[in-house]
Formats: sequence, structure tokens, C-alpha cells
Amino acid sequence: MNSQGPQRPEDSPDEHPPEGGVYEWYTRGLVLLRSGSAAAALQLLSRAAEAEPESRSIREALARAQFGARRFDDAAASFRSIVADDPAEDYALFGLGLALSRMGEFRAAVEPLALAAAMRPENRDYANALRHVRATLAARD
Repeated sequence: MNSQGPQRPEDSPDEHPPEGGVYEWYTRGLVLLRSGSAAAALQLLSRAAEAEPESRSIREALARAQFGARRFDDAAASFRSIVADDPAEDYALFGLGLALSRMGEFRAAVEPLALAAAMRPENRDYANALRHVRATLAARD
């Protein structure tokens, strides 16, 4: 309840979907994500993912928005579902590992980060994330 009283059903976000279709929601969501507006992107990308649940590109963008909005549990679940569909998806493994590490699940983060780093040894972001997680675990032991 806000200071103006309970929300009327006609004021519900579901009653006023964003303009355009799935492709517009996706592209506008990407623009918002790139501009640093992860929470706003999350709204559009969630809508797009509901409409097109099998689209890997939409699911990946949604996971990135969830991560950017600090919804690490949701981001981990989204990245995990992408990896379940394609175990060789290195970026999703990287995202899963990062989300798990942000949740404090460093031991669980090692495997996806190690796999991503092994798949793309030239990617410094992957190697740095793995090194950070391993260093954190070593410091805690």
C-alpha cells in the first residue's frame, strides 16, 4: 500500500504492457541494459522472456539484467537454464559462476568459472573471475 491507498487493478503493470512486440521489448531492454538501467531493462526483458521462453538471446539478456539489478539468485537460475540447454555456452557458465560468487557460494562458483576459462583461455575476464574465487576460498581456508 502506498500513500495514495491501494493500487487499483487498472493501474497494475500487467494491465498496461509496454508498447510494441517481443522484438521491440528485447531491443529496448538491451539499450537500457547497455546504458546502465538494469532494473528498467529487467521489466522489458521479463516480458519478452514470458512471450518467447525458448529464445536463448532473450534469456541471456534477461540473466544479464537480473545480474545488473543485483537479483543474483534469479540470474543464477537463468544462466543455469541456458547451460542446461547448451553445456558448451561459455558466457552462461561465466555468468552463472559470477552470480554464485556474488551470492557467497564460492565453492559452487569454481566449476562453472573453470569450465568457461578452459573453453576460452584467451578471455581475461573469465580467468580473473576464477582467480578471484579461488583466492577467496584459499583465504577462508
